[in-house]
Amino acid sequence: MGPEDKPHRVRMTPGARRVLEAAERLFYEHGIHAVGVDLVAAEAGVTKKTLYDRFGSKEQIVVEYLAGRDERWRELLAGRLEAVAEQGPAARILEVFQASRTWAGEYGRKGCSMINAHAEISDPAHPAYPVITGQKRWMLGLFTGLAGEVDAAGAERLGRSLMLLHEGALVSYGVGVLPDPFGQALGQAWELLENAAAPGRGAPLK
Repeated sequence: MGPEDKPHRVRMTPGARRVLEAAERLFYEHGIHAVGVDLVAAEAGVTKKTLYDRFGSKEQIVVEYLAGRDERWRELLAGRLEAVAEQGPAARILEVFQASRTWAGEYGRKGCSMINAHAEISDPAHPAYPVITGQKRWMLGLFTGLAGEVDAAGAERLGRSLMLLHEGALVSYGVGVLPDPFGQALGQAWELLENAAAPGRGAPLK
């Protein structure tokens, strides 16, 4: 998400923070459309007037919910990538999958909040839509950039393949059919990286 795509955000007062914490819990657990502002206000211990005074609309609460989760994910990922920065691009790529496994175990029992939200919000005019698509574009850019350090000529293709593996693992984790989707995706990602770094194709893996 570029600067021009950043959504409007509200200033977080203590009351607004309580609303957002309640909304995040309810939206993720039950779905965005299924949760009304009455329930959010009741769970937060505020009046509907306070809710609307702070956010203006339910749509803005959804923006804050998704943008907040995205910010926390990027912060976690940045720390994980920094920790393996000296190990080379392949290690950083694989660390993305490891970080997602950690995130899913702690915060993503029901799958990716962005994917779940997109199932309910498909209208590009919705203020939260750019948050959803922007987060996925950012992930694709991350994978493509790291892939370029392994195989400059095949960066776009490799980046897309890694993105598909990552998103498939996220969805599979939420569905709960595969026992370890991130482990499976990690193994396949390593095979892709080995092939990309084969003699004459890209930089050797570390």
